[in-house]
Amino acid sequence: SYKVTRLIFLPVPGHFRVEEAIVGPFLKEGQVLVRTLFLSVDPYMRCRMNEDTGAEYLAPWGLSECVDGGGVGVVELSRCDGLSVDDMVTSFNWHWQTQCLMDEKLLQKVEPQLVDGHISYFLGAVGMPGLTALLGVREKGHVTDGANQTMVVSGAAGACGSVAGQIGRVDGCTRVVGICGSDEKCRVLVEDLGFSAAVNYRQGDVATALKESCPNGVDVYFDNVGGPISDAVIAQMNNDGHVILCGQISQYNKDVPYPPPLCDETREALKSKNITRERFTVLNYMEKHEAGIIQLSQWVREGQIKVLETVVNGIENMGVAFCSMMKGGNIGKQIIKISD
Repeated sequence: SYKVTRLIFLPVPGHFRVEEAIVGPFLKEGQVLVRTLFLSVDPYMRCRMNEDTGAEYLAPWGLSECVDGGGVGVVELSRCDGLSVDDMVTSFNWHWQTQCLMDEKLLQKVEPQLVDGHISYFLGAVGMPGLTALLGVREKGHVTDGANQTMVVSGAAGACGSVAGQIGRVDGCTRVVGICGSDEKCRVLVEDLGFSAAVNYRQGDVATALKESCPNGVDVYFDNVGGPISDAVIAQMNNDGHVILCGQISQYNKDVPYPPPLCDETREALKSKNITRERFTVLNYMEKHEAGIIQLSQWVREGQIKVLETVVNGIENMGVAFCSMMKGGNIGKQIIKISD
């Protein structure tokens, strides 16, 4: 199992350790033994390394306690009426272990045919990141087919951003522009995912590049990063635009509240242009999750949404994968394969 050993602002792999332990074979009524197939690392997990996570629904990880997050696996033993041996299941509270004893109430059964057998997709494009992209665009983006809108997505090559931009295109945005951190990511966004253009924020002036990529201004901004990049986007937004406040990864290693405070210029731009900027939490839309998963799986199977993954092998590499993801080392969803 994986545990956090100490807290610091900038996480490194040495803050995690692996321990060997035996999972007890005795199941209580309502429990299953699951074998882990894939585990997920996600930006929100950095908040769980703080005493105050900034979100009521997120508990902090305890020092020297087993870490948990998104996972998917297969039932090996069951004392549940609703789950049988060989069922595929997923959970938001999956311990970083090769095998887990879990309560049925924490698990959701998944159907491999929804993802053509790509089980890891349930942690990405057809899981919580995909739902966050879909419901963020649909609930907060106000995208209107035929309205000649331009959408900008920051963190566009990540698990959520890469799907959000594609949904913007599917839903009718005339232009979808991604912001990311390498030329290779820019190439993938445009050539593989169908973005209109992409901006590498590590090269040149972001504001200038945005003006070239968004000649008619910005109507919808899917914000995954916050900070100076978001200030530059909001400065170029049109009147009555919409900011989908999904994440602020550039600020997670800083000792600031969530959402972080905005600079005076950005606050004034939001006010003077009547731009909406509301915090978006996918868990507030639980009643729409089932239909959302069906929609996402349909798009993926039809090829309307393409899935990107960066896969690392072995539970011993969880800390490495987490820290790499926090620095933008992944393209698409960062996945750790635990077993076959």
